[in-house]
Amino acid sequence: MFDPFYPFDWLASQIVTKLFGLSLETHLGASLHFFLYDVPKVLTLLLVISFIVGTVQTFLEPEKVRYWLGGKRTIWGNTLAAGIGIVTPFCSCSAVPLFMGFLEAGVPLGVTFSYLISAPMVNEVAVILLWGLFGFKVTLLYIGFGVILAIAAGYTISLLKLENWVEPFVWELQKSRQNRELDETETEIPLTWKQRIAQGQYSATEIFKTVSPYIIIGIAIGAAIHGYAPADIITKWAGNNNPFAVPIAALIGVPLYANIAGVLPITEALVSKGMALGTVLSFTMAVTALSLPEIVILRKVLRPQLLAVFIFLVTLGIISIGYLFNALL
Repeated sequence: MFDPFYPFDWLASQIVTKLFGLSLETHLGASLHFFLYDVPKVLTLLLVISFIVGTVQTFLEPEKVRYWLGGKRTIWGNTLAAGIGIVTPFCSCSAVPLFMGFLEAGVPLGVTFSYLISAPMVNEVAVILLWGLFGFKVTLLYIGFGVILAIAAGYTISLLKLENWVEPFVWELQKSRQNRELDETETEIPLTWKQRIAQGQYSATEIFKTVSPYIIIGIAIGAAIHGYAPADIITKWAGNNNPFAVPIAALIGVPLYANIAGVLPITEALVSKGMALGTVLSFTMAVTALSLPEIVILRKVLRPQLLAVFIFLVTLGIISIGYLFNALL
């Protein structure tokens, strides 16, 4: 089978064995190979896919997203919101302005939650790293389960009709918008392909500058774990034999705030040492979808009851996905 990453593997092996004279079976040799293989591979993917996604994002301005999602109250609205979340650049730090902007524009509460779950959890950086570190199959499963979680949690919130647990000032903003008459018709000047490509290049460059240090640090830590961490201990406490490993990993991840670019390379090393993949990805999803800063700032617009429902539904979904991953892979 064709392996697009074979050149990176070959080059890393040559450097370790020919240049440094180390065996790949030694602790140091295994660690160096892990580092020299993953760094160029992941950074190359980061540049290429960030450019493609950055170019696509020029078609998806926030106002257009709000317009497309406005008024859609069926499960189709949740599905559309979760799908749009994959290719839009909004992270969990944008939670409050997005939440308020969506509701102000008439986007239903459950649909808004589907978007807010999908956008930070199934973003381009996560997809790039998962593809580079775990392969195409795992990446597709992660995207699929992440989108299903976003749809299911958002649709459940729609069915529960929890709008009265949103802070009242948010609905006042919606009424003000609906009562406001526009005296001028706004016309958008479409971007040329040259401008879109330039924006894609800028987006890729900014993401690379921001994320690459975390990737390199994360891979370095992962390399040390890969070469030196005792596999039997990791397997004992976080392998398939421990039925409570998945919920423990998810619950540990919920209150944490960590950059996914630094977390995923470490998780790859843990998997190589025997930690179950579903357990690792449950932790990753929890850190990404329920970061502490997001929860804190969402409290500004959500009452504690709705915030608790949101955290409970997403955590339950992440734990279920972890068990499914372990059963399938």
